Amino acid sequence: MPWPELKARVASCTDCPLHEKRTKTVFGVGDENADWMFVGEGPGAEEDAKGEPFVGQAGRLLDNMLPAIGLTRGKGVFIANCVKCRPPGNRNPEPGEVLACEPYLHRQIELIRPKLIIALGKVAAANLLATDASVASMRGKVHRYRGTPLIVTYHPAYLLRNLPDKAKAWEDLCFAVRVMRDLQGGGAAPT
Repeated sequence: MPWPELKARVASCTDCPLHEKRTKTVFGVGDENADWMFVGEGPGAEEDAKGEPFVGQAGRLLDNMLPAIGLTRGKGVFIANCVKCRPPGNRNPEPGEVLACEPYLHRQIELIRPKLIIALGKVAAANLLATDASVASMRGKVHRYRGTPLIVTYHPAYLLRNLPDKAKAWEDLCFAVRVMRDLQGGGAAPT
């Protein structure tokens, strides 16, 4: 399924109950040939209204984190979520909802072919890696999503509520930069 068909399919999706109350689907945004792909859990109220991921307060934090590691939203970066419609009350997406959206996210990853995926938070990490492990236990390691290196860090919304963990997220981003340098240099990613 090419990009235009995938975008149209997501926009008209009725595969789970989340479509019933959405304002807009939140497909994802950025460079469709990005080396970096950031994946969150699902859209919040502001994302649902605008149709773009990470545009609220957590999005502003993410937008401040990216330049700290030499990145810019939309330039070499693609940002998406596990689910493309807002869960009511900003709750975590339920397993059936994630399962319904999984083919869309998988296809986005196939089309983009990022060199590195950053899972933002437990929900994204759990769904991409099929695990129930904590973010703390997954940090500092290179995991794999269908062969693509993946690093787990805290979700920006979590960091807004837990300021001391910003330092840990910074460590994760620095680790991601080192991994990307190894990947771009042709060496194997550290484990």
